[in-house]
Amino acid sequence: MEDTKKSNAIPVLETDALDAKVVEHFRGKIVRKDLTALMKRGANVPTFVLEYLLGMYCSTDDDEAVAQGIARIRRILTENYVRPDESEAIKSKIRENGVYTIIDKVRAHLDEYRDIYVADFTNLAIEPFVMPEEYVRNYSKILQGGIWCIMRIEYRVPGEDDFEDALANIFDENPAPKPKAKAKGGKKRGPEDSPFNVVSLKPIQMPNLDLESFVELRQYFSTQEWMDLILRSCGCEPTALTPKQKLHYIARLIPLAERNFNLCELGPRGTGKSHVYKEVSPYSILLSGGQTTTANLFGRMNAGRRAGSMDRVGLVGNWDCITFDEVAGMNFKDMNAIQILKDYMASGSFARGKDQLNADASMVYEGNINDTVQNVLKTSHLFIPFPPEFHNDSAFFDRIHLYLPGWEVPKMRSDIITDHYGLITDCLSEFLREMRKRDFTHLLDEYFRLNSDFNRRDEIAVRKTFSGMAKVLFPDERMDKEDVRMVLEYAIEGRRRVKEQLKIMAGIEFIDVDLGYMDADNPMDARVVYVPEQSQDTLVPDGALMPGHVFGIGRADDGDMAIFRLENRAVQGDFKLSTEGLGSRRDVKDTMEAAFRFFENSSERVAQGMRALDRDYLMYFRDLQGKGLSCEVSLAEFVGLCSAACNRPVAAGMAIPGILRMSGTMDELRNLEDIFRVAKNAGARKVLLPMGCIRDIQTVPAELLSGLSPVFYTDGDAVAAARAALEL
Repeated sequence: MEDTKKSNAIPVLETDALDAKVVEHFRGKIVRKDLTALMKRGANVPTFVLEYLLGMYCSTDDDEAVAQGIARIRRILTENYVRPDESEAIKSKIRENGVYTIIDKVRAHLDEYRDIYVADFTNLAIEPFVMPEEYVRNYSKILQGGIWCIMRIEYRVPGEDDFEDALANIFDENPAPKPKAKAKGGKKRGPEDSPFNVVSLKPIQMPNLDLESFVELRQYFSTQEWMDLILRSCGCEPTALTPKQKLHYIARLIPLAERNFNLCELGPRGTGKSHVYKEVSPYSILLSGGQTTTANLFGRMNAGRRAGSMDRVGLVGNWDCITFDEVAGMNFKDMNAIQILKDYMASGSFARGKDQLNADASMVYEGNINDTVQNVLKTSHLFIPFPPEFHNDSAFFDRIHLYLPGWEVPKMRSDIITDHYGLITDCLSEFLREMRKRDFTHLLDEYFRLNSDFNRRDEIAVRKTFSGMAKVLFPDERMDKEDVRMVLEYAIEGRRRVKEQLKIMAGIEFIDVDLGYMDADNPMDARVVYVPEQSQDTLVPDGALMPGHVFGIGRADDGDMAIFRLENRAVQGDFKLSTEGLGSRRDVKDTMEAAFRFFENSSERVAQGMRALDRDYLMYFRDLQGKGLSCEVSLAEFVGLCSAACNRPVAAGMAIPGILRMSGTMDELRNLEDIFRVAKNAGARKVLLPMGCIRDIQTVPAELLSGLSPVFYTDGDAVAAARAALEL
């Protein structure tokens, strides 16, 4: 019993300086977020519904009055909030009482043939009914996706014109005049014949927001104070966050403030990735599991007289933001949807049949990374949580404007949930929606210019990220140079994270990753923005390896050039080779056997006295990048066997391409640009090459050659290659 009392106890409010300033300037638009959290534990209702009621009954400092207000809200939610599973019970209450007050979301559309507005509810399952024109005129949002309301619903017994009101209005409203029933005779029943009528309606969501007055209040807050206010309005406590973490939370709001913005956030579970899109804005929809259809997302095709045209626009035309939760589960029955999605992400337009349509919805992709970022980067790329059909689709990922590093966002803890004042959620969402109509990209050009590594998509991505974050933090456009620099560097980092992964996936096409900027007044003052995770350990370490360990470069099963680690060990024996990591791959085992037989016949030529033939050799093949095995690393294996036999490590930071046949001949080395790209991305500092490649190196871009030193050996001489690798 004591625990129950404690859980329902009204928390004590400890205000700070920001609370005082917020109360002074935003009176009537704020709510205690600790009360929101308290109510959410016992009521599964939208946040903006709760905060509206809290604003009605708990906008006081009197603890006793707050406790009474909480009790009243709980009673209202129990008796009047329509839950889908209780729809029939609510319908019965309306019938039995004659009139009943409900809380639900109502939407309407114009039936031009009947010249009436037809409405229905989200949770209350009744047939469409007539919506009085006065409510549509006063609250136009009813026609724009719907609005949450407190409504008195009347039940008229079919055939009766009027009856006495049986229930007093708990919100003390005067009922509107009842619409008269129309006799329809034998005609088919329509909305006019519904026994349910709306007799009064009061919106819970803000019917409108005076944006200019709201923006003008920004001047009373410093940048940090305003950022903290926005974070508290989302339910987060800024004092528990670092400056970088605050920016990550703000970045989650960009799709709500910027049209056609593409955001990707991947990271650990429990960081609140979906909270903003589920609880903060009623204009955002969360697709759980990431599953949808082409028709649902973009629109249904007309199968009637206008076959080939759109029957109805999909989600992109009805929501400000569409969030794919758990991208690993993204599934499209029609694979054409991926191409349509790419077109839409690039231009905001899409084609369905004969129709070319435009929409403003932003796209958000969320998912979980189940390993450390460092380990993921050693084996693949940071888009790996997406389904396999996306893994090599660089065109899709190139359309992402910002990659938010979810691994830098803390897991939700009690200290991250604020217990201070914040803007009513609906006020915040209306502010963000109104800001979608504005463009702040010009503020960047007042102080800085983007460098030459930017292509067109990079520039669009950074400008959109900059504009969206500036709208949230500086809605009055009052940004000084350091404000612009802060937002710009964050935007560039988020885009560079995308480019770094594209470089891993597609190589040379995305080699220009050194995104940066220069001072508009002093072009010599130039800076490059880096991503923190790229400075971590690489696949090829800086120091020397253990004897027998080598890195080979060859074409993998998926057709891409990749790097592999071959770990050889010499033990006492009678000259046998045992392999691990090859599975049942006969073709790869054959290449290892070819290297081993050449090693048997030529080891004495590599280093005299290494006694190679009186040992057994154990080889472990490691697929570092998850691309499958390779039959093209036999030269690396030969070098590894020599290294193990003479107990001498290969040169530090060396990568070895090349195919060695059992006869001792070697294939001509091709795809030099791909080899250098893979070696550079893996962190190698040397590449073992035949002399014949000297002329081909001139065709390799200078960016790939930077930091890589070729080590040459005589063409076709594997022994010379081994001696060069072992520095003999």
